[in-house]
Amino acid sequence: MIPVKFYKYIFAFIMSAFMAFFMSFVLTYLNLGFVDGFVKIWLAAYIKALMVAYPVIFFIAPLAAKLAHSICSK
Repeated sequence: MIPVKFYKYIFAFIMSAFMAFFMSFVLTYLNLGFVDGFVKIWLAAYIKALMVAYPVIFFIAPLAAKLAHSICSK
C-alpha cells in the first residue's frame, strides 16, 4: 500500500484520470462523431487532457473544498 502522506497526490491523479477520460470522450464524440480512428484520436486527446487536469485538480481541489464548506450550512 501507498503511505497516507501521498493521499493528495493519489487523489488528484485518480480524479483527473477519470475526469479527463470521460470529458475527452464526450468532447471528441461531440466534435467528430464516431469516425474511423475514433479510439486513437480519443486516447490522444485523453493524454493531453490528463496532463492539464492533474495539476489543475491538484491545486484547485483544496480551494473547492474550502468554498464548499463555506457555502454549506452545518
